[in-house]
Parts: sequence; structure tokens; C-alpha cells
Amino acid sequence: MTREHLRPVLQPSYTFDWIIGSDEAGAAHRLAQETSWALLDRVRGGADPEVVERVVGLASGDGLHDIAELWAGQTAHSLAGVLWRLYLLRRVADADPDGAADQFRRGVSAAATIDPVVAGASEPVTSRAIIELCDTILRGVFTGDLGAALERAASYCRVMALGAADLADNRDAHDDELAASLTTRALRYSTLGQEIHAGARRWRYGTLA
Repeated sequence: MTREHLRPVLQPSYTFDWIIGSDEAGAAHRLAQETSWALLDRVRGGADPEVVERVVGLASGDGLHDIAELWAGQTAHSLAGVLWRLYLLRRVADADPDGAADQFRRGVSAAATIDPVVAGASEPVTSRAIIELCDTILRGVFTGDLGAALERAASYCRVMALGAADLADNRDAHDDELAASLTTRALRYSTLGQEIHAGARRWRYGTLA
């Protein structure tokens, strides 16, 4: 799929700093769009495995902070917003891989859909398997069908939402505060799944900003 977008303009660093730190939402939005599409075009066009791994590795390193400055406030109607949500999934899993694996397993047990199959975590679902799944989804963005990668991520979110809801039910009688926190987490995963699924549809229709 090809898309026409604004070509990034090289600007002095002080100009960049001003845009990031300013209240000019329009300028920040344009820069977020330009950088996200430039990154996607550059990595997909080059198809260099080392470059792909460096880009995927942003989610587990300090590079995510740089992305956050630009992309975190963008909606799922944009490529920047979709990419940010994918990196966020990876970072959350990295923060507690054992908990993420347990949550995913519970979600698989509770699922009545094909989402566990679409998400495609390796068996047995260990903490390492969850991290590898998130990395595989990110690689798919830059080396495969972006729409398919987004649908896989959306399925992952739906499974994680089910797992968090199951955990909330189990904790409800013992710890109201923890149960409420897990319920909120389930809602957030569900919302992320909806947003990423919508991003996949926009990509296929050519309307992703």
C-alpha cells in the first residue's frame, strides 16, 4: 500500500525543541504524522533486518521516551497513534512479563472467540513467549502486512482484557481495591483493542492519517 504524505523537513534542533515543548497542537500533530510515516516508509522500503530490530527494540529501551514526546497524544485515527499503542503494549508486557503471561493464559481460557489463535502466542505461554509475541507484532508492522499485524495486536488486547477481568473476579471477594484496578485494566485493554482494530480498517481503506 502506498500513501502520499508530507515529506519531512529537516529543521534546526532549536526549532524541533520548540515544537515539542510548545502548545502548538497543530505543529506537534504534523510532526508526529511526518515522523511516523517516514519511519514506516524507511524501514519497510529498506527491509534491512538490523534496522527492523533496532526499531522494534525502541519498545524496550530509552527510545520509547523520544517517541512518547511525539506520538503519545495522537489518536488511533493516525499512524503515529497506532504505532504508539503497539509500543505501549510491548512496554507494559516488559514491565511485568510474568503477570502478562498469567493474564494472557486466563484470557485464553475465558475466550469464546478465535482471538487466542489470531494473537498466536507460542505454547506454553511463558513470560518470554509474551515478549516475543509483542516483538513479532511490531516486526509485522515493518516487514509484513500492517493490517494483519494490527488485527493480531487487537486480538492480543481482547485476550488480555478477558484475562484482567477474570483476575478481577477472583480478587473481588478479597481485595476490592485490586479488583477495581484490574477491572480498569480490562477496560483499557478492551479500548486499545477497539482502537487498534479501527486502525487496521483505516489502513486497509487508505484513510489512516
